[in-house]
Amino acid sequence: MTFYSTAQQIARGSREQRGSHLIPILLGGAITAGAMALIAYLLWPTWEADGSSAPARLPVSVGATIFNVPTAAIRMKIQRHSGPQERVDLSFAYPSLEASDSPKHVSADTVEETIQPIDRIFLSIAAHHDSLAPDARVRTIYPRYLEQASTPGQDGLTRRAFRDGTPYGHEDLFFANTPDLTARCSRDSTTPGMCLSERRIDGADLTFRFPRSWLAQWRDVANAMDRLTAQMHGTGG
Repeated sequence: MTFYSTAQQIARGSREQRGSHLIPILLGGAITAGAMALIAYLLWPTWEADGSSAPARLPVSVGATIFNVPTAAIRMKIQRHSGPQERVDLSFAYPSLEASDSPKHVSADTVEETIQPIDRIFLSIAAHHDSLAPDARVRTIYPRYLEQASTPGQDGLTRRAFRDGTPYGHEDLFFANTPDLTARCSRDSTTPGMCLSERRIDGADLTFRFPRSWLAQWRDVANAMDRLTAQMHGTGG
């Protein structure tokens, strides 16, 4: 009888000991599970799987210079990420300057028709790697190839033609002061002429491209380029 009572006490003690050891294990498991749930909540993506709620703007670094670019304006999907990039290519509707990368659809019935007018301003932001600055090129390189005579244009815009047989043959240089505008433009031929206007910001060069025909309202074009620059690198929103 004594032996049986002793056995019961030993069994009861073993159960109590196992229970006392089990409580810390259960508490530790609950704490671990709670921590994992919190981490999963904090790291869980907040956008939809189809990307419809992707950020409207992306901070990118080009030439160690930060730009806040509209996601929808980026023309190449491979460039649609934040962080350092060598180059970013953008497209904006004109004159609204809304971000848009959707190309116009051309059907088999319309592909042979007259070329549709371009309604966008294109912008490339690229690291310059200490190459000659755009304004220095205008002062030191272009004058070697320009005709001596200049032609006053409408509303304060001046044109100087590049000499034939030079690297810039069949192009013209346009410039104005208020607002500032410098653009090198090809002449109309089988395709409409296009203009290129460059500016440097820290470690990056900005290259704007637009139809030459827009120079009829050159002040609007110059202001549009200034606005885009300020919106992506400056105080503009």
